Amino acid sequence: MPLIALVLATFAVGFEQLVAWHFGAMGVVALVLLSIGIKAKNPTCAGIGAVVLALLLMQPGTG
Repeated sequence: MPLIALVLATFAVGFEQLVAWHFGAMGVVALVLLSIGIKAKNPTCAGIGAVVLALLLMQPGTG
């Protein structure tokens, strides 16, 4: 069980670093909003995070 938790935590930190590198601080804020909204079962917070991430993905020149 602790090994699985360690692997999941490593994956989460790595994914957050990837988002921060590719989308900057706004990407991290959107990812935090999305994850807090999902954990708290708050559709407004999760929706805002998802929309911001979608807008960052649609920016020209980020690919």
